[in-house]
Amino acid sequence: MSDVIVVGAGPTGVMLANELKLQGVDVVVLDKDLEPNPMVRSMGLHARGIEIMEMRGLLDRLLPQGTKYPTDGFFAGIRTSEPVELATTHPYTLGIPQPLVEGALRARADELGVEIRRGVEAVGVSQDDDGVDVELSDGTTMRAAWVVGCDGGRSAVRRLLNIAFPGESARRQWLLGEAELTTPLDEVMTVITRVHETHRGFGAGPVGDGVYRIVVPAAEVVDEGAPQPTLDDLRTQLTAYAGTDFGVHSPRWLSRFGDATRLAERYRVGRVLIAGDAAHVHPPQGGQGLNLGMQDAFNLGWKLAATVRGTAPEGLLDTYESERHPVAAEVLTVTRAQAELQSPEPGPQAVRTLLAEAMEFPGVHAHLLGKVTSLGIRYAVGPGSDLLGRRQRDVTFASGGRLYPLLHNARGVLVDQTGVLSAEGWADRVDLVAERSDDLEVPALLLRPDGHIVWVGDGGTGLRESLERWFGAPAA
Repeated sequence: MSDVIVVGAGPTGVMLANELKLQGVDVVVLDKDLEPNPMVRSMGLHARGIEIMEMRGLLDRLLPQGTKYPTDGFFAGIRTSEPVELATTHPYTLGIPQPLVEGALRARADELGVEIRRGVEAVGVSQDDDGVDVELSDGTTMRAAWVVGCDGGRSAVRRLLNIAFPGESARRQWLLGEAELTTPLDEVMTVITRVHETHRGFGAGPVGDGVYRIVVPAAEVVDEGAPQPTLDDLRTQLTAYAGTDFGVHSPRWLSRFGDATRLAERYRVGRVLIAGDAAHVHPPQGGQGLNLGMQDAFNLGWKLAATVRGTAPEGLLDTYESERHPVAAEVLTVTRAQAELQSPEPGPQAVRTLLAEAMEFPGVHAHLLGKVTSLGIRYAVGPGSDLLGRRQRDVTFASGGRLYPLLHNARGVLVDQTGVLSAEGWADRVDLVAERSDDLEVPALLLRPDGHIVWVGDGGTGLRESLERWFGAPAA
């Protein structure tokens, strides 16, 4: 019997498994596909996703494989005359195909000893007070204390739990794929620039070895179970929008995606939880899907690990849904809005023009980018300082060391510039860092393993209560 079974070996599932394994939890990942999916569903990490990777020591693996882009234009493609200065040491978007991000996560899983079983599909879930039985497609059954469904928008785990998934079906769809073009690059980009002026859901760009990543509006909206598009479908739609098919040939893969928008009514049923696309789907505008799922895993991992180990305070696991469900709801709002603003229809274009004017006012563009990058998230951790519930940006200490490397092992951190505080009793869960930094706004603060602030002060008042609230009772 395992501690946790994670269903789905995509970025959310593997990220969660890594978080659990860092805390000593026995975890098994199941995936119905025999090989990792080569489709490039996402092309980048936003600032908060980059910070998460750095907090777990993975960013150095990704930076050489990606390209840094300014964040301007990531809200509905609207650019302003003045760039926004984001409050982060990573004020950029890292352009990197999703398979490379997944590859880095899997490499880390191998190092940690995470077991990933492929070609294994979950077809049944039943639970009792002590654990969960997962029925597999080969007729066998696995048992674990907890199960987490990270198995995508068509999640079998969510359906087996009968969790409602309200929202809207797709109204628009696009064809997406990677293929070679015979038309020279300069001609391709000239046509793309012209068409993109009126059809923002159209584009093509080189990804190496003569291959282009292509996206073009589909001819019609089809059901979820429809066959994947063909090369002829792609040629037809390219010609319809660009007047040429660019001599497209030799596709690596072709797929279809839409703007369906749905949010699970709840994230937990007993000992089974859901995360990532299993819990929410939304339009692709703004590129938030990959980032949102990894943030779910980052929030859930340490809480579930503490529950497995028996150190979690009462109600800690419930904060996963209470914190992440509202975040997903806001992402759905933001992506819906961007999808409408990119419509070529006169009404949305009029709103787009007015919003572009408003974004020139100080603070408006920064506020919207805070939603896209997730830097503006503030969890409801209790009354007090405006810093409470916000993520702590990386800082440099007087010794020359930095804060984020101290979070590599997914433990809490008490940063004390006063030299009088103690985390005695929680040394097995919280590290004390008695160092000074000119970048910190307060004398002392307590961070959860996900880097969010849960206590600030200049003395010990309230510290013990916060340690017990987030890390459980002190050790004997």
